[in-house]
Amino acid sequence: MKPRRGYNPKRRLAPRDCWSTEEREVRAREIRYGGNPEHKLDPSAYGLGPVLNPRPGKTLCDANGPFPKEEAEKLLKQAATKGMISRQIRNGWPQNVWAVSDDGQAFEGQLENAAIGVYHGYPMSNNDDFRAVILAAWLER
Repeated sequence: MKPRRGYNPKRRLAPRDCWSTEEREVRAREIRYGGNPEHKLDPSAYGLGPVLNPRPGKTLCDANGPFPKEEAEKLLKQAATKGMISRQIRNGWPQNVWAVSDDGQAFEGQLENAAIGVYHGYPMSNNDDFRAVILAAWLER
């Protein structure tokens, strides 16, 4: 496996008041999980086709066992509700969203369809310095 070159140093968490309470509630209802087969051991469990051109080094959201699509959707909705969004916005949707699972794993969602708010996501690596920012902000919000 080729080592990862690094994490995007430009990521920034938007202030909580970037979206009003009403906007966070609307976005939580609208946000969708699309998934990316490159981040799955078993893409078919998410209704995704096989990886046509696998890229080594991709983080797998189901590497430690099954990770239901419903859990991914729940985390996306929680990210929107808490305002855990990036400063970079495309067509009204943040480029990235972040959430923390019940067992304390930080996840990053990346926008894949700005027209309708569809994301794919993956666990944040323990080597990603931004992970500490997300864990602290999750507890504060």
